[in-house]
Amino acid sequence: MRRLLKLLCLILIGLHLGWGFVLVLLRFVNPPTTGVQIQRRIGALLSRTPYRKRYRFVPVRQISPELQHAVISAEDGRFYRHHGIDWDEMDKVVQESAGSGESPRGASTLTQQLVKNLFFTTHRNPARKALEYTLAPLADWVLGKQRVLELYLNVVEWGPGVYGAEEAAAYHYQTQAARLSRDQSARLAACLPSPRRRSPARMNQYSATILERMRLAGW
Repeated sequence: MRRLLKLLCLILIGLHLGWGFVLVLLRFVNPPTTGVQIQRRIGALLSRTPYRKRYRFVPVRQISPELQHAVISAEDGRFYRHHGIDWDEMDKVVQESAGSGESPRGASTLTQQLVKNLFFTTHRNPARKALEYTLAPLADWVLGKQRVLELYLNVVEWGPGVYGAEEAAAYHYQTQAARLSRDQSARLAACLPSPRRRSPARMNQYSATILERMRLAGW
């Protein structure tokens, strides 16, 4: 048993060293693909359904500040105050679920979601979640907040085969990411919990909530 545990520890250390090296590269190099993009490609091949990948990486300065603020407001309001894991939000979620008796809602930070998109898939399992929790602080430290935000906005899924802010702006609004309005940005951010099933045009209520969060944050 001890040998097995030792072997597992060595494997985990090796994996983390490998991921750490990739994170250092990603500080300077834009990813040509991601785990989620590969998952979607394989899924389309297995189901024999048409698949077109839309993915164009742009610098964060070419993404509307309104979209940056909307995404943070929607997905990770304490983004600039945590180090990859929002323990305060996690504690709140645990208390809420204990009081209601329901399954806990998600409390993943942008950094955790970035790690999932880059290295894993959308399939839920405890092992992936555990790896997210160990890699997110490393990613936050190695990449820094602005690079985490830049990477996230460029790789996140925003529709069937649509990845990143530039392609999302073109696909949903026939414009560039830099030209997205405040309302368009809030509607795109509102799609992120379920981007392949939600349409910005139908996100009236949630986008209004996001706009209010932005206002309260001074954005």
